[in-house]
Amino acid sequence: MFILDEPFVSDVLRDTVVASGAPVLKTEMATRVLAGTDVRLFSDAEFTQRVLEQPDARIYTCSEASISWVVDHLESTDLPRQIALLKNKLQFRELIRSLFPNTFFRGVRFLELRQIDPSTLPKPFIIKPAVGFFSLGVHVVESDEAWGDVLQTIDNDVAKIEGIYPEQVVNIDQFIIEECLEGSEYAIDAYYDEAGEPVIVNIMEHPFASGKDVSDRVYFTSRRLIERWHAPFTEFLRNIGRLAGLSNFPTHTEVRVDSAGHITPIEVNPLRFGGWCAVDIAHFAYGFDPYLYYLQNRRPDWDRILTSDTYRACALVVADLPASLDRSTIQSVDYGGFLTHFSKPIDLRRINYRRYPVFAFLFVEFDENDISELDAILGADLTEYLRF
Repeated sequence: MFILDEPFVSDVLRDTVVASGAPVLKTEMATRVLAGTDVRLFSDAEFTQRVLEQPDARIYTCSEASISWVVDHLESTDLPRQIALLKNKLQFRELIRSLFPNTFFRGVRFLELRQIDPSTLPKPFIIKPAVGFFSLGVHVVESDEAWGDVLQTIDNDVAKIEGIYPEQVVNIDQFIIEECLEGSEYAIDAYYDEAGEPVIVNIMEHPFASGKDVSDRVYFTSRRLIERWHAPFTEFLRNIGRLAGLSNFPTHTEVRVDSAGHITPIEVNPLRFGGWCAVDIAHFAYGFDPYLYYLQNRRPDWDRILTSDTYRACALVVADLPASLDRSTIQSVDYGGFLTHFSKPIDLRRINYRRYPVFAFLFVEFDENDISELDAILGADLTEYLRF
């Protein structure tokens, strides 16, 4: 069952919805992207009834903007509890404290931030909204002296963030302060089957330009990542799912892995895979449909997939814009110039940059033995492609 909502539905997801025959909730987004197809859209009452008639129903939401609908209409199911446990980073940290007893975190109200003495906190640390999305309002603090500037930036962030996403997606009333985790960062798209067993449909590495970088600029997936991390990440997700009581449930999980191989969670996002249909990278890289695999309870045959002729290492490049930029002054984007960074672009998705702080999502193929193109774009100033 599908709930399609803002900010984005890709052609890959749209085609899946049309071909699947699964029930689709009638939303403004669904009405728009499915216009001209034979897909029947279900009213709130009809969709709710379908879910309640099928205790093992599998719902996929492409956007966390749908969370409020699920909480309001499916309160008699276990979904609101599961969503609350995962979406609120403070509740999630409390949930998994027994698995990671030495990980420091602290919650604080936005209005109380200026009362904090930074010298009492382990540094470096990260501060971010307890309910957040897309690296909005995320900052690294490396010294006591930097705290004042970070507070001013957070004030500016709050003014810009308000109104972009629903409060169920980004809520700036409460923040979480937590220690900076060492190591490489990964994103895992997986679903929990009817028995609560995790099934991984994609793994991406998330490199950064520097220790202070908290952007979502680049993600990539490859044979090496799947072969190295499928088993340990499956066990990690199994432990998380056991504590949260997850089944028939998709997730997008972000973790850090230190030099000793210890896996520590950053967050687990509920009822979806990668946001903005980022999970489509599995379709481009591995040739299967992650949405259908979840709905049909199918498991990727990784041994076959990784040795097939259709396999290719792929990356997702997020053309993000500085939070300080007045996007209303942008007249156009030189998309052609942006594409010259890459030798094998696959799919360019233009985004409404006046509404969201990003002008494109781009999927590219790359050589596993040469990631120079990805390294170069990590630190690039993408405002050079803007015309004001």
